[in-house]
Formats: sequence, structure tokens, C-alpha cells
Amino acid sequence: MGAGAYNRRDVGILLALLSAVAYGASDYMGGIASRRARVLAVVVLSQLVGLAILFMVLPFLPGATVTPSDWLFGALAGVTGSCGIAFLYRGLSRGRMSVVSPVTAVVAAIAPLVFGLAKGERPSLLALAGVAIALVAIALVTAAPSQQDANVPARDAGSPWWREPGVIDALISGLAIGGFYILIAQTNPASGLWPLVPSRLVSALICAAAALVFQHSLRPVAGSFRLIVAAGAVDMAANAMYLEATRFGYLSIVAVLASLYPASTVVLARALLRERFTPAQSIGLACAAAGVACIAAGR
Repeated sequence: MGAGAYNRRDVGILLALLSAVAYGASDYMGGIASRRARVLAVVVLSQLVGLAILFMVLPFLPGATVTPSDWLFGALAGVTGSCGIAFLYRGLSRGRMSVVSPVTAVVAAIAPLVFGLAKGERPSLLALAGVAIALVAIALVTAAPSQQDANVPARDAGSPWWREPGVIDALISGLAIGGFYILIAQTNPASGLWPLVPSRLVSALICAAAALVFQHSLRPVAGSFRLIVAAGAVDMAANAMYLEATRFGYLSIVAVLASLYPASTVVLARALLRERFTPAQSIGLACAAAGVACIAAGR
């Protein structure tokens, strides 16, 4: 394998990691904003902010050739992304966060991993070992106890695992988010960042329609607007870096690295909110570092 291939995959790994950091930062800011305003208001407004920023940036980027399939895959990615958010919130409202969050995050990473391998991607054994470690890291970092868990009954000992409250929602959410990872990666590299336009527009429209149906106000409350703007801007940057990463590296590797975003959220919560790491989170962060090291070494 030539040095050029290794260099391209190095770029993909770096962009994927940067997207994970940005996704985590966006989730952190969006989570803080959601404590002050309606969740749907935060989601819709942040997505519109991201779309506006994208329109401001696109004229300064190199010319792109966008085909109908690029528009279609972008729009479908918007549908799956919004469905992923909807089922995630529903699962968190019905089940235990320490169950719903890890299931969603791991399934979202596994779906593009399986898709990439099925399409013929062949990372090295060391890189695949890193992927396995990273999946463990995602589960550990997101498996944090919460006050909600004490108020939600666990499943009966004799019932199937999927009867746990919120698990089905988590599985659907993970598949939908994984679908976003897969679909947006199917766009042509020549299309640049343009596929993110239909993706973000469709997602914002679906969430706005949900807010209308449930009669949720989209007006930001005092003290939340700056966080919403920041979350929207950083999330758009994350999407852009993820999309570019898929064009330099294997989807099976890039999507797993991007799915490490909960680690970024946890570190920010520790640094800014003084939240303590649980033992599982500490182990998960160590696993994340080890997984990234294996992937970088093995490509």
C-alpha cells in the first residue's frame, strides 16, 4: 500500500476525531440550552442557525458538482437524523438513561461499521481491534447513572432484554443515526458540502412540524439564545468534518471514531460543570484513547 493511501486515511482519522469533539461540544451546549428552553425549540433553532452558517460559507468554497443523487442522499440523511433524535428523546423519557444512551450510541456506530465491511472495506486487524475497543469505550462513557434511573423500573428478571423500557426506542434511534452516517457518506466527493443543505433543511422542517403538532413554542427563552447559536454552529462544523472524513477514510473506521462524541461531552461536563467521572466513564475514556491509538497505528 502506498504512502498516499496512508496519508489520506490519516486525514480521515483526524477529521473524524475532530468531528467527535465538535459533536460532543454541540451536545453539551444544546443540553445546557435544553434545560432553559423547550427541546424542540433548541433543536429547530440550532439547525436553522447551522443552515444559515452553511449558506454563508458555501460561496467561498471551491466549485462543486451536485447531482440529483447527492440531493436525495442528503435529504434522506435529514430524515433519518431527525428520526434518530425523536426516538432517542422518547427512549430517554420512558427508560433508564444508563440503558438507552449506550444502546443508541453503540448501535449508531455498529450500523455503518457493518455497512462499510459489507461493501468491501478491509481495515487492518489492529484497526479492527481499535474499533472493538472504541465500541466498548462508547458504551462505558454513556453508561452513566442518572436521577431518572431511580424512577424508572427495570425489566422483570424473566422477561427478554428487549422488553426493558426504552430499549426498542434506543435500537431504532441507533439505527436511524447510523443511517445518517451511512447516507450522507454516499454523496459524491465532488458535491462538497452541498449535501448538508437538504439534510439540515429536511431535518429542521420535520422537527418544526413536530413542534407544531405538539404545540411547543419555538421562541428561545432568556439566556438560551447564545447557547443555541453556538450549538448550531459547532454541530454544522461537526457534520462538515464528518462528511469530509468519509471521503478520506473507511466509513467503517470514520463512523466509529465520530461516535466517540460522548467522551467529549463528558470531559466538558467535568471541566465546566465540575461533574465527576464515574468509574465506568474513567475506564471508557481510557478505552477511547487506546482504541484511537490502535486505529491510528493500524489504519
